[in-house]
Amino acid sequence: MKLKEWPEAERPRERLIKEGAQSLSDAQLLAVVLRTGINGKTVVETAIELLNKFGGLKGIEDASVNELQHIAGLGIAKIAQIKASFELGRRVLSHAEKEKNFNSANAVYNYLYPKLSGLKKEVFITLLLDTKLKLIKEIKVSEGILTQTIIHPREIFKEAVKHSAYAVILAHNHPSGDPTPSEQDLDITKKLKKASEILEISLLDHVIIGNGRYFSMKEKNLI
Repeated sequence: MKLKEWPEAERPRERLIKEGAQSLSDAQLLAVVLRTGINGKTVVETAIELLNKFGGLKGIEDASVNELQHIAGLGIAKIAQIKASFELGRRVLSHAEKEKNFNSANAVYNYLYPKLSGLKKEVFITLLLDTKLKLIKEIKVSEGILTQTIIHPREIFKEAVKHSAYAVILAHNHPSGDPTPSEQDLDITKKLKKASEILEISLLDHVIIGNGRYFSMKEKNLI
C-alpha cells in the first residue's frame, strides 16, 4: 500500500499536524523529513531502513555525506534534508543552553556536546563570560591536534581582553570518545592558568568533551 493510501490519521505528516511532533516515532519523524520513499518503498519503510542501516538517529547524524550516498536511491537532495534537520536541532539546543549561566562543567557539556559530538578532529573552544557567567562570545581557537604552539595564551586571551570578559572557560573534544586528559592537555592548561592570573581574567575550567561524558579540570582540582 502506498503512503497516500494509508488512513489519514496514520500518515506521519498529517499525524504530526494533528497530534504534535512528540507523538511520532523516530522512523515517522525521519519520514516527514524525507517526504518520499526510494526504490519502490514507502517513505516510512525507507526511514526504517536507514535507521537499521546506521543504528538509529545518532548513527545517521554521524554518517558522512559519502556514506549516505552509498544508499541506493538516496540522492543529494534527501541527504541535504537529513543533514539540515540535524543541524537545526543542534542549533536549537545550543541557543537554549546559551541563555544559561555557565556555572558548572555540566552546563558547558550540555552547550557544546551537540556541536562537538561525532567530529573526527579535535576542536578547541574558548567561552568568554561576563560577571554573571553568561556567554559573551564563543571562540573557535583551533581545529586539529592540540599543541602548545597552536594553543598559545595570546590566541586564547586576546579576544577575552577585547570583549572585556570577566572569565573564560576552555573546552575541547576527544574524537576517541574518552575525555581523559592527555599530558599535553594538562600542560596546556597549566600554561594558560598562569597567563590568566597575570591578566586577571579568571580561568574557570577546562572541559574535555567525550562520547556522552566529560572531564572537568576544575572538578578534579587540576585547575
